[in-house]
Amino acid sequence: MSANVDHHRRHHAEPRRDAGGPLWLSAAAGLCASLVGLGLARFAYTPLIPALIAAKWFTPAEAVYLGAANLAGYLAGALIARDLGARIGSVWALRGMMVLAAITCFACAVPISFVWFFGFRFLAGVSGGVIMVLAATAILPHTAPSKRGLIGGVIFAGVGLGVAASGTLVPLLLQQGVKQAWYGLGVLSAVLTLISWKAWPAEAPAARGVAEQSVASHGVRSPLVIALCLEYGLNALALVPHMVFLVDFVARGLGQGIAAGSHYWVLYGIGAVVGPLLTGHLADRAGFAAALRAAFLIEAVAVALPAVTNSPAALIVSSLIVGGFTPGIVPLVIGRIHELIPHSAASQRSAWAQATTTFALFQAAGAYGLSWLFARGGGDYALLFVIGAAGVAVALAIELFGVVGLRHKSS
Repeated sequence: MSANVDHHRRHHAEPRRDAGGPLWLSAAAGLCASLVGLGLARFAYTPLIPALIAAKWFTPAEAVYLGAANLAGYLAGALIARDLGARIGSVWALRGMMVLAAITCFACAVPISFVWFFGFRFLAGVSGGVIMVLAATAILPHTAPSKRGLIGGVIFAGVGLGVAASGTLVPLLLQQGVKQAWYGLGVLSAVLTLISWKAWPAEAPAARGVAEQSVASHGVRSPLVIALCLEYGLNALALVPHMVFLVDFVARGLGQGIAAGSHYWVLYGIGAVVGPLLTGHLADRAGFAAALRAAFLIEAVAVALPAVTNSPAALIVSSLIVGGFTPGIVPLVIGRIHELIPHSAASQRSAWAQATTTFALFQAAGAYGLSWLFARGGGDYALLFVIGAAGVAVALAIELFGVVGLRHKSS
């Protein structure tokens, strides 16, 4: 009997080495979480903005501030995620955040006041930040190293599905009305929450010892991890021109109208669905370090393309590739963290939380900064894409030269 108990404990303490049913169920739960907390609770707001203004729920300026509320909430969620996971367990925190995301959708169907709406958009951001930090770290420790790229890609494909839904599902829901659109998003979020409820992996009790905390702190202070976090933040800046300005650039900057701009946003969404699966598969074949460097190089070219040429072919390629790397960079960075800190799940969680916080800071600063620059610069779209490309080029330089230098110094 005792031998059976010991075997049972060892079975749950070790990562799952097969890609069998339970692992893929867990990956599907992660996909549902990123779809609800990041895809629907965040990206679905963008195509709702014109409808909110047209229905006189909010002024254009108020609608922009409400978008900013989600970014602020995302940063707050990234900051509290690790403590929340330690207190109640990562799985229960993830379930709770999915429930919260669904509630925010239903609450936003009732425009009681600007403050009410702002508060729930902020909470929607909080749910996304917590999910981004905890979802992968709840699943990847159960995954064989050879499959972590692909499983990570499946988890974050939910973000891409949310982007795709924002360009396809939301317009269909809006045909029934603004309130009905929010109700539809709430129902979909609730259904996905229920479907994934039992699919999360069993969770080992959180280690609270001083030694474990010391190891985690040491991992986060590693120069290699700090450099990676900075690269991830610069990558966030690089994504802002497409995430915020792509549709407006095509619609107004090129004079092609909102419909044409929406078509490119759908392409961006298609890229976002496929991107994390492709980058994760590449990482499993070539290694996370090599895949990350290749991603930075390709992304720099794709972000810069609209500043160089306005040809439809170039814009299609740019939209697909940058859309692909919006969630596609995530499994590469978290996999790279597992390479740099291979033996401590606590250190991996700490480093990933730090990376997500850095991403959120750079993203918020980039969105505000580039919007200010755009307004002050007389609507110079090309400058925005050049700045974005420069950001990811600096990230590549840090990865290639800084990390090599640090390794040489430590050897």
